[in-house]
Amino acid sequence: MFKHAIFGKLILGAMAAGLFLTSALPAAAGEVQKRVENQTDRIDQGVHSGQLTNGEYTSVDNGLDHIQAQRRADLKANDGHLTSAEYKQLNRELNRESDKIYFDKHNRRRQ
Repeated sequence: MFKHAIFGKLILGAMAAGLFLTSALPAAAGEVQKRVENQTDRIDQGVHSGQLTNGEYTSVDNGLDHIQAQRRADLKANDGHLTSAEYKQLNRELNRESDKIYFDKHNRRRQ
């Protein structure tokens, strides 16, 4: 029972820290970052399961790196905010990258 109480407090603390970190970002920038993190998780899962070859991994990972670099440049240029056009552009790029990840994970090529 004691372990469960400590574990529960750790979970609540982690959730509170996560809420604090995401609330410090502007909403659009935080949404883009969350999508990048989700896609990174999908890539990692694909590598772990053998669904992504080394070349596929490199391609989609480089694509996400490019999106992250663009996001950082946009935030720096606009005092930590994304304009509507920048947000839409990053989302279009993330949609394309998401499609690539899906295709690469389901094209029957294996490591």
